[in-house]
Amino acid sequence: MKGLFKSKPPTPVELVQQTRELLLFVLNNTETRERKRAEKISELCKLLLDLRTVLYGDGQVEPNSDACAQLTKEFFQHDTFRLLIASLPSLNSGARQNAIHVIANLQRQRVNSKLIASEYLENNLDIMDTLIPGYEDSDIAWTYGPISRECLRHQNVARYVLESKHMKNFFDYLQNPNFDIQSDVQATFKELMTRHKSTVAEFLSENYDWFFEDYNTKLLQSESYITRRHAVKLLGDMLLDRSNSAVMVRYVSSLDNMRIMMNLLRDSKKAIKLDTFHVFKLFVANQNKPPEISSILVSNRSKLLRFFDEFTIDKEDEQFEADKSQIIKEIASLQSTDRSCQDLDNCDVPC
Repeated sequence: MKGLFKSKPPTPVELVQQTRELLLFVLNNTETRERKRAEKISELCKLLLDLRTVLYGDGQVEPNSDACAQLTKEFFQHDTFRLLIASLPSLNSGARQNAIHVIANLQRQRVNSKLIASEYLENNLDIMDTLIPGYEDSDIAWTYGPISRECLRHQNVARYVLESKHMKNFFDYLQNPNFDIQSDVQATFKELMTRHKSTVAEFLSENYDWFFEDYNTKLLQSESYITRRHAVKLLGDMLLDRSNSAVMVRYVSSLDNMRIMMNLLRDSKKAIKLDTFHVFKLFVANQNKPPEISSILVSNRSKLLRFFDEFTIDKEDEQFEADKSQIIKEIASLQSTDRSCQDLDNCDVPC
């Protein structure tokens, strides 16, 4: 008889409503007795697992599209998304992982063919003012980072962050001494600087001076191998993107920028040398080189030719060999300019 009166499982809408009530409790009842608060947080952790199961299935049963749509609509309609993010520091690591999966799935759910997460974030962009500074807290950075990247998939969110004060802070976050946090920041920064091509191109054009000043000094010339490696790799990705062609031409027309690349070619780590090679070739291939750049290349011609002749990589790569041959050909054919190298300060950059 007992089995006949089992309670009916909550609907997706009811699950979200229950979650919202508990989130409000956790946020607004900080003076509650510790035992009662712990019980409520435990209930909340269970509900997050239930939400994840609705969205992803349980390994045996696939998620139901109607249930997912109902859950998504309810989640965004009553601001549960914001409440969940605000409550994350109060949850245990397992619940945070479930929250990350729930948020990731909600970002991609369509309701009546509309990606409602994008519309919601358009009206709640200030959520990023909580997520991005999360890198300043080592405890919550692991959770806020993946959520930030999901939000940055939406162009309106990326534009907001690019135009915000957070951009300058990234150059500090990228130097975090904790390897795992630094790697997470690098993943977020790469997502921000490569996903939305036209938005990034506009940002780089309008903020060229301060952005590349910080990029060069804080990242490319960092004492940290990991920082330098990721920075030069991302730089190559940005400059080689067609959307950033105007920025690329400007960057490779700078003598100071080329000096940095020539010094990075001397790095003891082969991975950095290879990534630097892909940036340096742009300076050499530029058909409108400023006289001072041509002068540096000519004055260092023998060193450069010797370096590239001996420069090899571990695996066979036809494109690399073709690029290297072209660089050698270009440098060998350079003519001395009327402006002598001796007229330039510190022009003899060794490789």
